[in-house]
Amino acid sequence: MKKVIITFAVGTVCVLIIPYLLSYRFHYPPLPFENMTKREVVEKINDADNRLVKLTTENGHEWFITSERNIAAVDEMIKELVSKEGWVFELKEGSGLIFEKQGERLIVTTQKWTGDYVLCQIPAYFNE
Repeated sequence: MKKVIITFAVGTVCVLIIPYLLSYRFHYPPLPFENMTKREVVEKINDADNRLVKLTTENGHEWFITSERNIAAVDEMIKELVSKEGWVFELKEGSGLIFEKQGERLIVTTQKWTGDYVLCQIPAYFNE
């Protein structure tokens, strides 16, 4: 009788609790900003038509996400976005892309969030 109860309890956990935890993306790493949940981030990128999606503005930075795995392609998307605002690409150093405009420097950084997503941090003044 104990084996039946234990089996039922374990089955209930697997059927009810594990899908709940997965739906809230608890298994994803923490986000570097606070005003969005992991679930909201994943839903936003999955619902978007664009390859580079703006997530939020926080602490003077705009955060974007892409599901592109190829970092060279991510760099090109960032260059295209930032260049539209008059910034000229100078060089790439590590995970940072350095742009210049009228003597000012702009540093855009990228970071892998998961194996499927790359986060991009751009200073908010890039589009002023």
